[in-house]
Amino acid sequence: MNTLRVVIVDDEPLALDRMTALLGEVEGVEILAAPSNGPDALRSIRELGPDLAILDVEMPKLDGFDIVEALLHHPAEGGSKPPLFCFVTAYPQFAPQAFDQGAIDFLCKPVRLPRLKQAIERARAGVEGREAAQRMRDLASQLDELRHKRASGEERSIWVPSRGEMVRLAISRLHWIKAEGEYVRLHAGETSFLHRSSISSFCSELETEGIVQVHRSYAVNRAHLRAIRSSRQGMKVVLEDSTELPVGRNFRKKVQELASKEGQDARPSRGSHEPA
Repeated sequence: MNTLRVVIVDDEPLALDRMTALLGEVEGVEILAAPSNGPDALRSIRELGPDLAILDVEMPKLDGFDIVEALLHHPAEGGSKPPLFCFVTAYPQFAPQAFDQGAIDFLCKPVRLPRLKQAIERARAGVEGREAAQRMRDLASQLDELRHKRASGEERSIWVPSRGEMVRLAISRLHWIKAEGEYVRLHAGETSFLHRSSISSFCSELETEGIVQVHRSYAVNRAHLRAIRSSRQGMKVVLEDSTELPVGRNFRKKVQELASKEGQDARPSRGSHEPA
């Protein structure tokens, strides 16, 4: 078995550590580099010439699609073969059906070892059985379609564990989020789910979906926000289901700007709790 040389890219440290650990359980895989941003990823791919690049779709500045596009237009010097690309995302709607060729795969977070092994085997077959130029032509023809899927306005969702299985949770269902160590508790109506992520990373990733951090331990979905109240004791937000959450001192300005943006007025209220 030939060793498959891999570069993995993700801006979330926990996701990067998890992928590194999973690949460590796959026979015949060598991790060349594990950059945490797009520019470093481009440099690593061009300099190291991996067989496979596993790219997170959603990253600031240069995302996974941008990296592929940059390599398509400006390949590595010296004529080294381009790698295969495997995309990884928390949003399954970006996804899988369009990528049924051995030249590319698409993994949904949280990535599971059996599915990763399948992607690795597809990559081995692609490396052994296809010419680099053809791989890039195939990928180029699919890239626009993938970008269109991302920009089409389809509702975003994430996969979360529930009673021994993974279920899809639409972001629109989220009401509020609470930090619990290395996890966040996602409250969707009367149901809650535990998701492995820091609250800051979770909010940063879903900021465009209306998820706003209001406290070091709490975040809310702007779509379910009913009121923002201020008193001498502090500030708090009130959701449609009457849940009240404190606003941390460091987040008050952001919440006030949110109130202005949404056309809501902060109003006095007695009995509010002092934010932590």
